[in-house]
Amino acid sequence: MTLIKLAANVTASAPLLGLAAFGAAALSGIGHRWVDILAQFTSPVLLAAVGVTVVCLLFRLWPASIVGGLACVVLALSVWPQWTPAKGVPVPDQPIVRIYSANLYVFNTDVAAMRRSIAAADADILVLVELGQAPASRLDQLLPDYPHRVLIGQARAGDHARSIIASRYPILQRLPERPDGLSTVGATVQTPIGPINVFGVHLTRPWPFQYQWGQISQVMALAERMKAAPAHPVIAAGDFNSVSSARIGKQIQSDLGLIPAPGWPGTWPSQIPAFAGITIDQVYRSPDLALITRCLGEPTGSDHRPVITEFTRARPPR
Repeated sequence: MTLIKLAANVTASAPLLGLAAFGAAALSGIGHRWVDILAQFTSPVLLAAVGVTVVCLLFRLWPASIVGGLACVVLALSVWPQWTPAKGVPVPDQPIVRIYSANLYVFNTDVAAMRRSIAAADADILVLVELGQAPASRLDQLLPDYPHRVLIGQARAGDHARSIIASRYPILQRLPERPDGLSTVGATVQTPIGPINVFGVHLTRPWPFQYQWGQISQVMALAERMKAAPAHPVIAAGDFNSVSSARIGKQIQSDLGLIPAPGWPGTWPSQIPAFAGITIDQVYRSPDLALITRCLGEPTGSDHRPVITEFTRARPPR
């Protein structure tokens, strides 16, 4: 191997090892904030590792290609849980309930885009967080087909973000709110497959963008709200500011017993192609519901993409 070839292999291997560190962080199971922030980005990092590895193969940098292949394997293993969670086994011949969930971004004034996206989804239940002043003042125009609504308001840093559950089906009750620091709207909706407790969740951003215990304490608060709600199947949707395979996603699955919908393609940021994004806009379900489909909705003018999911009753485990 010539000196130039050796230098090229070393130069290419160094960033590949750095990319592999993201996957190792996610697989480590360590919940420390420094590790958790790396685990959020395994999906786009996998894409980057594949690209660098392909370049190495084209230039016949075989040692670097081997390093790249190993990095891709580590990253693929780390994103697999968020891409392929269990969907459950649906009960045959049951009705299907379609959910549309979206972070609309509080300063987004493109109400026409929101309405087009909602109309195209043709969902039964809407879960909208970061509903700003512009759409909130025109709810009857934005949601003409959703007469049953539960809305909460939130004043934060000069803005007026709101969260809403809107439904074509009757809302049996508004689930109680608590002074627990959690921005969540909850309602029990009477659907064709029975009552469902629907939570519209918006967690704070992760450390270092917000205080490090914020998300953890908010998930604990969500657990308490779920315990206080009637004993019905649960759907928790919204902006969780975390991928399902990182610390907060694992906490939700272990402590709340909820199962995430698949996290690919990504929901954020909407300015880049969805295949390169990360899914921080989650839809979690209780095991008595089965996921039928998950896809992304039409643009709303927000930096988040909406998520459309379909559910039905699940067969009990044998």
